[in-house]
Amino acid sequence: MLSNVRIVLVETSHPGNIGGAARAMKNMALGDLVLVRPQRFPDPDAEARAAGASDLLTSARVVDSLDDAIGDCQLVIGTSARERRIPWPLVDPRAAAERVREAQPGRTAILFGRERTGLSNEELHRCHAHVHIPTNPDYSSLNLAAAVQVLCYELRMAALASSAADQSAQEWDVEPASSADLERMFAHLEDTLLQLNFFDPDNPRQVLTRLRRLMMRVAPDRMEVAIVRGMLTAVQARIGSQTDSAP
Repeated sequence: MLSNVRIVLVETSHPGNIGGAARAMKNMALGDLVLVRPQRFPDPDAEARAAGASDLLTSARVVDSLDDAIGDCQLVIGTSARERRIPWPLVDPRAAAERVREAQPGRTAILFGRERTGLSNEELHRCHAHVHIPTNPDYSSLNLAAAVQVLCYELRMAALASSAADQSAQEWDVEPASSADLERMFAHLEDTLLQLNFFDPDNPRQVLTRLRRLMMRVAPDRMEVAIVRGMLTAVQARIGSQTDSAP
Protein backbone atom coordinates (compact mmCIF):
# COMPACT_ATOMS: atom_id res chain seq x y z
CA MET A 1 0.00 0.00 0.00
CA LEU A 2 2.60 2.56 1.09
CA SER A 3 4.67 2.04 -2.04
CA ASN A 4 1.70 3.29 -4.07
CA VAL A 5 1.37 6.56 -2.13
CA ARG A 6 3.01 9.74 -3.43
CA ILE A 7 3.52 12.85 -1.31
CA VAL A 8 3.33 16.00 -3.44
CA LEU A 9 4.52 19.38 -2.11
CA VAL A 10 3.36 22.36 -4.18
CA GLU A 11 5.56 25.47 -4.40
CA THR A 12 7.20 24.99 -1.00
CA SER A 13 8.94 28.23 0.02
CA HIS A 14 11.27 27.00 2.79
CA PRO A 15 13.61 24.11 1.94
CA GLY A 16 13.69 23.06 5.61
CA ASN A 17 10.07 22.01 5.26
CA ILE A 18 11.02 19.76 2.35
CA GLY A 19 13.66 18.09 4.51
CA GLY A 20 11.22 17.77 7.40
CA ALA A 21 8.63 16.21 5.11
CA ALA A 22 11.20 13.71 3.83
CA ARG A 23 12.06 12.76 7.41
CA ALA A 24 8.36 12.30 8.25
CA MET A 25 7.90 10.11 5.21
CA LYS A 26 10.88 7.89 5.97
CA ASN A 27 9.70 7.47 9.60
CA MET A 28 6.52 5.89 8.22
CA ALA A 29 8.11 3.95 5.30
CA LEU A 30 6.90 6.16 2.44
CA GLY A 31 9.39 6.89 -0.29
CA ASP A 32 7.75 8.68 -3.25
CA LEU A 33 8.24 12.46 -2.97
CA VAL A 34 7.42 14.91 -5.77
CA LEU A 35 8.07 18.66 -5.59
CA VAL A 36 6.12 21.08 -7.78
CA ARG A 37 8.12 24.25 -8.45
CA PRO A 38 9.91 24.51 -5.06
CA GLN A 39 11.41 27.94 -4.48
CA ARG A 40 14.75 26.54 -3.20
CA PHE A 41 15.82 22.99 -3.89
CA PRO A 42 18.26 21.35 -3.51
CA ASP A 43 19.40 23.32 -0.49
CA PRO A 44 21.54 22.71 2.64
CA ASP A 45 18.55 23.52 4.88
CA ALA A 46 16.63 20.64 3.34
CA GLU A 47 19.54 18.28 3.98
CA ALA A 48 19.87 19.43 7.57
CA ARG A 49 16.17 18.95 8.37
CA ALA A 50 16.03 15.57 6.64
CA ALA A 51 18.16 14.08 9.45
CA GLY A 52 19.02 10.78 7.79
CA ALA A 53 16.38 10.86 5.07
CA SER A 54 18.68 12.41 2.47
CA ASP A 55 18.03 9.46 0.17
CA LEU A 56 14.44 10.66 -0.25
CA LEU A 57 15.71 14.12 -1.21
CA THR A 58 18.06 12.57 -3.76
CA SER A 59 15.28 10.50 -5.32
CA ALA A 60 12.65 13.27 -5.14
CA ARG A 61 11.29 14.39 -8.51
CA VAL A 62 11.05 18.12 -9.23
CA VAL A 63 8.34 18.94 -11.79
CA ASP A 64 6.97 22.08 -13.42
CA SER A 65 3.25 21.40 -13.09
CA LEU A 66 0.66 19.60 -11.01
CA ASP A 67 -0.21 17.54 -14.10
CA ASP A 68 3.32 16.14 -14.10
CA ALA A 69 2.95 15.21 -10.42
CA ILE A 70 -0.44 13.47 -10.47
CA GLY A 71 -1.12 12.49 -14.08
CA ASP A 72 -0.63 8.76 -13.40
CA CYS A 73 -2.56 8.71 -10.11
CA GLN A 74 -6.02 7.16 -9.73
CA LEU A 75 -6.79 8.85 -6.39
CA VAL A 76 -5.84 12.40 -5.47
CA ILE A 77 -6.45 13.85 -2.00
CA GLY A 78 -5.67 17.48 -1.23
CA THR A 79 -5.05 19.01 2.19
CA SER A 80 -7.32 21.95 2.99
CA ALA A 81 -7.39 24.15 6.07
CA ARG A 82 -10.74 25.82 5.37
CA GLU A 83 -14.17 25.24 3.89
CA ARG A 84 -14.70 26.27 0.28
CA ARG A 85 -17.54 28.05 -1.51
CA ILE A 86 -18.60 24.80 -3.12
CA PRO A 87 -18.18 22.01 -0.54
CA TRP A 88 -16.13 19.01 -1.63
CA PRO A 89 -16.01 15.54 -0.03
CA LEU A 90 -14.12 16.24 3.21
CA VAL A 91 -12.42 13.61 5.38
CA ASP A 92 -10.12 13.57 8.39
CA PRO A 93 -6.64 11.98 8.14
CA ARG A 94 -7.82 8.58 9.40
CA ALA A 95 -10.67 8.41 6.91
CA ALA A 96 -8.33 9.60 4.16
CA ALA A 97 -5.92 6.75 4.93
CA GLU A 98 -8.80 4.27 4.83
CA ARG A 99 -9.84 5.60 1.43
CA VAL A 100 -6.27 5.14 0.20
CA ARG A 101 -6.34 1.55 1.48
CA GLU A 102 -9.60 0.87 -0.34
CA ALA A 103 -8.15 2.30 -3.56
CA GLN A 104 -5.34 -0.26 -3.69
CA PRO A 105 -3.56 -1.23 -5.85
CA GLY A 106 -4.09 2.14 -7.54
CA ARG A 107 -1.58 4.96 -7.14
CA THR A 108 -2.53 7.79 -4.78
CA ALA A 109 -1.22 11.34 -4.46
CA ILE A 110 -1.55 13.38 -1.26
CA LEU A 111 -1.17 17.09 -2.04
CA PHE A 112 0.22 19.68 0.36
CA GLY A 113 0.09 23.36 -0.58
CA ARG A 114 2.12 26.47 0.06
CA GLU A 115 3.06 27.29 3.65
CA ARG A 116 1.08 30.53 3.77
CA THR A 117 -1.79 30.02 1.34
CA GLY A 118 -2.16 26.25 0.90
CA LEU A 119 -3.57 24.82 -2.31
CA SER A 120 -5.49 27.02 -4.73
CA ASN A 121 -9.14 26.35 -5.54
CA GLU A 122 -8.12 25.14 -9.00
CA GLU A 123 -5.64 22.67 -7.47
CA LEU A 124 -8.24 21.44 -4.98
CA HIS A 125 -10.69 20.89 -7.84
CA ARG A 126 -8.23 18.29 -9.17
CA CYS A 127 -8.80 16.18 -6.04
CA HIS A 128 -11.29 13.40 -5.39
CA ALA A 129 -11.51 14.47 -1.74
CA HIS A 130 -10.07 17.02 0.67
CA VAL A 131 -8.48 16.13 3.99
CA HIS A 132 -8.61 18.44 6.99
CA ILE A 133 -6.57 17.96 10.16
CA PRO A 134 -8.85 18.90 13.08
CA THR A 135 -6.44 21.13 14.99
CA ASN A 136 -7.23 23.31 18.00
CA PRO A 137 -9.44 26.12 16.60
CA ASP A 138 -7.73 28.58 18.96
CA TYR A 139 -4.33 27.74 17.45
CA SER A 140 -4.78 26.03 14.11
CA SER A 141 -1.42 26.91 12.54
CA LEU A 142 0.35 23.66 11.61
CA ASN A 143 3.84 23.38 10.15
CA LEU A 144 3.96 21.77 6.71
CA ALA A 145 6.28 18.96 7.81
CA ALA A 146 4.05 18.30 10.84
CA ALA A 147 1.02 18.00 8.56
CA VAL A 148 2.92 15.53 6.37
CA GLN A 149 3.80 13.55 9.51
CA VAL A 150 0.14 13.31 10.59
CA LEU A 151 -0.99 12.00 7.19
CA CYS A 152 1.95 9.60 6.86
CA TYR A 153 1.25 8.18 10.34
CA GLU A 154 -2.38 7.48 9.50
CA LEU A 155 -1.36 5.92 6.19
CA ARG A 156 1.07 3.60 7.98
CA MET A 157 -1.53 2.64 10.57
CA ALA A 158 -4.01 1.81 7.79
CA ALA A 159 -1.38 -0.30 6.05
CA LEU A 160 -0.55 -2.19 9.25
CA ALA A 161 -4.23 -2.79 9.92
CA SER A 162 -4.85 -4.41 6.53
CA SER A 163 -6.10 -7.92 7.16
CA ALA A 164 -6.08 -11.18 5.22
CA ALA A 165 -9.75 -10.54 4.48
CA ASP A 166 -8.81 -7.31 2.74
CA GLN A 167 -6.23 -9.12 0.62
CA SER A 168 -8.69 -11.80 -0.45
CA ALA A 169 -11.52 -9.40 -1.26
CA GLN A 170 -12.80 -9.44 -4.83
CA GLU A 171 -10.78 -7.11 -7.03
CA TRP A 172 -12.41 -4.53 -9.31
CA ASP A 173 -12.45 -5.68 -12.92
CA VAL A 174 -10.96 -2.49 -14.40
CA GLU A 175 -8.30 -0.21 -12.94
CA PRO A 176 -9.38 3.27 -11.80
CA ALA A 177 -9.07 6.16 -14.23
CA SER A 178 -5.91 8.21 -13.84
CA SER A 179 -5.89 11.96 -13.26
CA ALA A 180 -4.82 12.44 -16.88
CA ASP A 181 -7.76 10.27 -18.07
CA LEU A 182 -10.17 12.40 -16.04
CA GLU A 183 -8.78 15.69 -17.33
CA ARG A 184 -9.23 14.55 -20.93
CA MET A 185 -12.80 13.54 -20.11
CA PHE A 186 -13.54 16.90 -18.48
CA ALA A 187 -12.16 18.75 -21.50
CA HIS A 188 -14.31 16.56 -23.78
CA LEU A 189 -17.38 17.21 -21.60
CA GLU A 190 -16.84 20.98 -21.60
CA ASP A 191 -16.43 21.03 -25.39
CA THR A 192 -19.62 19.00 -25.87
CA LEU A 193 -21.68 21.15 -23.50
CA LEU A 194 -20.47 24.27 -25.30
CA GLN A 195 -21.62 22.80 -28.61
CA LEU A 196 -25.01 22.10 -27.01
CA ASN A 197 -25.20 25.69 -25.66
CA PHE A 198 -25.82 24.07 -22.29
CA PHE A 199 -24.17 26.94 -20.42
CA ASP A 200 -22.95 30.45 -21.08
CA PRO A 201 -19.13 30.35 -21.29
CA ASP A 202 -19.02 33.96 -20.05
CA ASN A 203 -21.17 33.08 -17.03
CA PRO A 204 -20.81 29.33 -16.30
CA ARG A 205 -22.29 29.68 -12.76
CA GLN A 206 -20.18 26.81 -11.33
CA VAL A 207 -21.73 24.28 -13.75
CA LEU A 208 -18.39 22.74 -14.73
CA THR A 209 -17.11 22.79 -11.15
CA ARG A 210 -20.17 20.93 -9.89
CA LEU A 211 -19.98 18.38 -12.71
CA ARG A 212 -16.30 17.88 -11.88
CA ARG A 213 -17.17 17.37 -8.22
CA LEU A 214 -19.78 14.77 -9.19
CA MET A 215 -17.35 12.75 -11.30
CA MET A 216 -14.54 13.00 -8.75
CA ARG A 217 -16.91 11.76 -6.04
CA VAL A 218 -17.86 8.75 -8.18
CA ALA A 219 -14.18 7.99 -8.97
CA PRO A 220 -14.85 6.21 -12.29
CA ASP A 221 -12.62 3.48 -13.69
CA ARG A 222 -11.01 3.61 -17.12
CA MET A 223 -13.80 1.71 -18.84
CA GLU A 224 -16.42 4.03 -17.36
CA VAL A 225 -14.47 7.08 -18.55
CA ALA A 226 -14.25 5.50 -22.02
CA ILE A 227 -18.03 4.95 -22.03
CA VAL A 228 -18.70 8.57 -21.04
CA ARG A 229 -16.35 9.83 -23.74
CA GLY A 230 -17.99 7.50 -26.26
CA MET A 231 -21.38 9.02 -25.40
CA LEU A 232 -19.94 12.52 -25.74
CA THR A 233 -18.50 11.64 -29.14
CA ALA A 234 -21.89 10.30 -30.25
CA VAL A 235 -23.58 13.51 -29.07
CA GLN A 236 -21.06 15.61 -30.99
CA ALA A 237 -21.61 13.51 -34.12
CA ARG A 238 -25.38 13.97 -33.84
CA ILE A 239 -24.94 17.73 -33.38
CA GLY A 240 -22.76 17.79 -36.47
CA SER A 241 -25.23 15.81 -38.57
CA GLN A 242 -28.09 18.10 -37.59
CA THR A 243 -25.99 21.14 -38.47
CA ASP A 244 -25.09 19.65 -41.86
CA SER A 245 -28.76 18.93 -42.69
CA ALA A 246 -30.04 22.33 -41.64
CA PRO A 247 -31.44 24.42 -44.54
